[in-house]
Amino acid sequence: MKKHHPGWPAVLVHDRVTLRPYERSDAQQWSKVRVANEEWLARWEPRPGGTWREANSAAGFRAMYNDLRKSTKEGTTWPFAVCYDGVLVGGLTIGNIVRRAFCSAHAGYWVDQDHAGKGITPTALALVCDHAFRFGALHRIEVNIQPHNQPSRRVVEKLGFREEAYFKSYLYINGLWRDHIGYSMTVEDVTDGGVLQRWLRSMH
Repeated sequence: MKKHHPGWPAVLVHDRVTLRPYERSDAQQWSKVRVANEEWLARWEPRPGGTWREANSAAGFRAMYNDLRKSTKEGTTWPFAVCYDGVLVGGLTIGNIVRRAFCSAHAGYWVDQDHAGKGITPTALALVCDHAFRFGALHRIEVNIQPHNQPSRRVVEKLGFREEAYFKSYLYINGLWRDHIGYSMTVEDVTDGGVLQRWLRSMH
């Protein structure tokens, strides 16, 4: 019998931004965007062995896709392709989903540098937070960010995430153990119509 995991799969849409599950046919576009954004993304992301180009090749996508399919079946991951006007320009993953008394998860995201500054990432994260709290039976979402990653920190601060912790030597990235700042949001923090509505109001 197929196991039910609240909140997945899902397609989330606001205006020109769409989040949907990855498809096997995304390999070429995902690889094209990721390879072109090495300088923009590599300093922030842990990755498997090999060069950036190897890890982000079409073959690298297919390996990631197979791993993600397993974790979605286990209910521990929601991996979304982030699309703008129907074109894949980024990704947002809710991972480390733990149920029972914890009901918590981590969010991670990236976007093509050419599409940065258009409000795509905060819109995508707001959509996912609202979905997670309303339909995904999650109570808490955490985002951990390197202290000097100001663009990513601005995203969560705009949406009302709390800065809660400082994690020393948290993740091994680009040859060093990197400190991270821990942000979080719980369902009790969303009392004003939703995270997306909060974000939209902040732009006016």
